[in-house]
Order: sequence, then C-alpha cells, then structure tokens
Amino acid sequence: MTLARPLTAELIGTFWLVFGGCGSAVLAAAFPGVGIGLLGVSFAFGLTVLTMAYAIGHISGCHLNPAVSIGLAVGGRFRWPEVLPYVVAQVAGGILGAFVLYLIASGRPDFSLEGGLAANGYGAHSPGGYSLVAGLVAEVVLTMMFLLIILGSTDDRAPRGFAPIAIGLGLTLIHLIGIPVTNLSVNPARSTGPAIVTGGWALAQLWMFWVAPIAGAVLGALVYGSVAQIRPADRVEPGLRPAPVGPVQP
Repeated sequence: MTLARPLTAELIGTFWLVFGGCGSAVLAAAFPGVGIGLLGVSFAFGLTVLTMAYAIGHISGCHLNPAVSIGLAVGGRFRWPEVLPYVVAQVAGGILGAFVLYLIASGRPDFSLEGGLAANGYGAHSPGGYSLVAGLVAEVVLTMMFLLIILGSTDDRAPRGFAPIAIGLGLTLIHLIGIPVTNLSVNPARSTGPAIVTGGWALAQLWMFWVAPIAGAVLGALVYGSVAQIRPADRVEPGLRPAPVGPVQP
C-alpha cells in the first residue's frame, strides 16, 4: 500500500479530532442551561480518538498526532522515513478542522475569536491562569503517559482488540487533568489549527505546544522501552500466573 491512503486517513482522522474535540468546547461546552462543560469536552476528545481508531486504525495506525508518530518511531513501532509525511498530513487535518469549526462558530451573531477557538495557552491565556513552567511540565508529563498507554495497549502481549478503548479513555483522563492548565494539547496538530485561525497570542505561544508534547512522547517511548524489556521467564499473561518456560540464559 502506498502512503497516499494512510496519509489521507491521518488527515481525516486529525480533522475529526480537532473538529470534534475543539468543536465540543466552542459550540457545546457553555451552551446556556445544557452545556457539556469540562467533563463533556474531555469525553469528546477521547471519543474522537476511539471512533477513529476503529475507523482508520487498520489503514494508518490512527496516530492523529505528530508527537505520537515521533514517539512510536523512537519506540521502534514506526518507520522514521514516514514520520514527516504523517506530520504534514496531521497538521493539514488539524488546520482544516479548525477552519471548518470557525465557519460554523462564526455563524453566531455574538461570536468572537477572543476566546481563541479552544486554542492552547499559558499564563494569561491558561484557563486557570497557570504559568509557562506549569504548562510545560503538564504537557510533558501527560504526553509521556499518553505514549505509555498507546505503547502498552498495542503491545503484542496486551489483550487484543481493546487498545482503542484504553487510548480513548486515556485521552479523556488526560483532558480532565490538563484542560484547566493549558486547555490541553499533548498534540501539536491539535494546537496548530486553532492557533492559525486565532492568530496573535495563540501563534506566539504555539512553540510550547510543539516542544512539550514531542519531548513527552520521546520520554514516554524511552520509559516504556526500558520497562517492557522482560525476559521470557518473566512474561505474565494478562490475568494469569507467569507462563511456564524453560531455563533463561543470562
């Protein structure tokens, strides 16, 4: 299979992540009387990944995130020559998702980009007023844990068929933690789309939402690689006792 189909799948999937996740924040989170709030937005982001994992996971792997593609390459799960094309497709999908969301949101008479179209930010542009350092630490740690979830749930030794659920719920939990700090990124493509539409401060702060998620993804891949390297005698089948094996050579 050529790269055209996986790249198209990544573009569509990242479009859905930004449109669905950011769209829930912009269109539905504070809707008078019935807004879905932080909990609903967190689940919306998790559901975009969960649904796309089943829809396109067999086509492209459903990365939807430059940091994930880089982390998987560092962890030996993805080919380095394909990282850049994937990143380009993901960023394009994120930008497309943000522009479509803007077209819909701007149809409201009192709409304003002052809120940033769910753009990520720190300091004065953090939902909770958190500092650059706090935002940086949160993005690195949460992306690291996201990569651990992805690598662990897709490991050959993990129960089959449940990875999308673990990854989707993992992203939901990560958003529940991180939205108050930075509006949560853990995904440079998710940050780039709204930042380009918003401009100004969102573009000025965008650098952090590339640096921190990529650093966290690399760290997550390295940590998982060090933890997952087990000897045959130490292998534990899920829910069972260690599988019986022969002697292990030192």
